[in-house]
Amino acid sequence: MPLLDTPARLPITDKIEPLLIGGKAVMGDGPVLDVINPADGSVIGRVATSSPAQVRQTVADAQDALRASGWGGRMPHERARILSRAADEIERQADHLAELQMMENGKTRSESRGQAIMAAGIFRYFAAVCECSEDTMPPARGDYFTMTVQEPVGVVAALTPWNSPLTMGAQKIAPALAAGNAVVLKAAETTSFVSLALGQCVIAAGLPDGLLSVIAGKVETAVALVEDPGIGLISFTGGTSTGQSIARGAADRLVPLILELGGKSPHIVFADSDLKAAAKSVASGIFGGTGQSCVAGSRLFVESSVADEFKQILIAEAATMRVGRPSDPDSVLGPLASFPHRERVESFVRRGVEAGGEILLGGARPEGEAFESGAYYLPTIIGGIDNSAAIAQEEIFGPVLCFMIFEDEAALIAAANDSVYGLAAGIWTGDYKRAWRVARALEAGTVWINTYKQLSVAAPFGGYKLSGLGREKGLQGMRAYQQSKSLYWAA
Repeated sequence: MPLLDTPARLPITDKIEPLLIGGKAVMGDGPVLDVINPADGSVIGRVATSSPAQVRQTVADAQDALRASGWGGRMPHERARILSRAADEIERQADHLAELQMMENGKTRSESRGQAIMAAGIFRYFAAVCECSEDTMPPARGDYFTMTVQEPVGVVAALTPWNSPLTMGAQKIAPALAAGNAVVLKAAETTSFVSLALGQCVIAAGLPDGLLSVIAGKVETAVALVEDPGIGLISFTGGTSTGQSIARGAADRLVPLILELGGKSPHIVFADSDLKAAAKSVASGIFGGTGQSCVAGSRLFVESSVADEFKQILIAEAATMRVGRPSDPDSVLGPLASFPHRERVESFVRRGVEAGGEILLGGARPEGEAFESGAYYLPTIIGGIDNSAAIAQEEIFGPVLCFMIFEDEAALIAAANDSVYGLAAGIWTGDYKRAWRVARALEAGTVWINTYKQLSVAAPFGGYKLSGLGREKGLQGMRAYQQSKSLYWAA
């Protein structure tokens, strides 16, 4: 499978794309998937999938490659050099990677290119973490001395979502390889091409043969991967119900897990906020990426004394966010990632209205010939509901914002925490003491104060409650793919 140059050849419908197994192009032996462009409904290509038997062979080959290459025992700076070269290759291929992601899941070209550059940064960061990571020498409690070292877990099963396959793929592949493991990545069913292209970039950096495979398929492929006895750790980003199912299976075998799951993040606006700045942040925090983000600020809580004023500012701000083709540089919202997903979003809005909600903005597909063949949906704000409504409790994963009002801080914290999720939250206030107090009280793995969706690869990321287990990014992001061993020496 040759690496594609930029401008690159995009997949074409009369050719079945092979998979990347053991660093080589291998045709999948399972059913062929059509890949649909959600912007216009066209088939942009076809990809082979892996049967359970092929998955088992892929994992076995990864185990053999890990042993033969001695990858886990190589000096950290040697692994870091390859990760750094992978970052260079991803940057070189950024336009091509962005084009693939845009065509597969409908993200705008500008957002997709930004995520390609971010993916390169993730590899570069974990190259540095790998090279600078240190073992420890805990204090002795007897006539000996001790040392604690970190060792790889073996073959990692990585499963990525369709909403951000570039960054999510990088967040799993880079730390797992840095930690000395082999990786079998199962691409999301609708975004196989961009995941395969990302894998090609890593292979082109000089990764030893067999340490990275990228496979495609539906549920049976994923099940075969996570249930394979040769897997040493499962890293999954996606829906909570799927994560729970994976966790139940892993529990029987005591396989360690990293789960980054759903969210229903509260975005809070106090009366002393900069309301215009807050409105921009709230709008981008839910409508950016067409709302298809696990950290989307989908539950808005506004202090009652400014609720009417803020509502008008927010509606005006959201109304300026242009819906259009993802290739258009002026588009802020592209289509939803698939036509079935749009139907799911529409069903949530319909249920919200039936439960007494009021459409303050949107609530429909955009009109016009340009939108007829794509999975487009307008930015939508629903008011007249409280936090107990299903639309305020269940993850929609679309451009739908629940507008709610609070009276005091205690009631606000109770409502914000009244969710099975705990991934992220946002606070807008001019009072730094209140910001500290509320941020510490919120049950969320990430809290933004007077900003939203600012992310750093150096800071651990993960959720509370049903939003997941473990942490990605930061030093913890590499340590998660390792296991500790303590050594004792007699004096």
